[in-house]
Amino acid sequence: MNGLDRRTFLRHASLAAGSTLLLSGTKASGRAIGANNRLRIAVAGLNGRGRNHISGWLGSENVEIAYLADVDERVRASAVESVNKKVNGAYKCQGILDIRQALDDPTVDAISIAAPNHWHSLMTIWGAQAGKHVYVEKPMSHDVVEGRVAVEAQKRYGVVIQHGTQRRSDAKIAG
Repeated sequence: MNGLDRRTFLRHASLAAGSTLLLSGTKASGRAIGANNRLRIAVAGLNGRGRNHISGWLGSENVEIAYLADVDERVRASAVESVNKKVNGAYKCQGILDIRQALDDPTVDAISIAAPNHWHSLMTIWGAQAGKHVYVEKPMSHDVVEGRVAVEAQKRYGVVIQHGTQRRSDAKIAG
């Protein structure tokens, strides 16, 4: 991934997830952005929280939603149509059944996981193995072993994994 550092990825991930704490108040730079400086993302899971991911990514400067993955064909088709309409030809978003199709694409930088909970850990590990940065909703894993495997994958493959903890660490809720 060219020109994308940890801070930039986390900023985009937090925007997509609706986080108000992480990097709040930051603004994208005013410089001209080339294709090598755009974040190409795939979103897995398009209902519920996935809609928030899509909305957040669409509202983030220099982000391209390359793929939308969902097993429900109607949900997938509707989301792809909506994204393509909103980006008005700036790029073309593709609908896919299986997130592994996006992981095989060398032009994809990161995946954003809002799929059903039992997929979170496996998709996170797959993403790391494919060299993609990952934003994953809670729960990241169902047990300690899954969590440890994900941490090891992050270390081994040198990617950033951001775990969404909104409403768990917000001072208005926790404090």
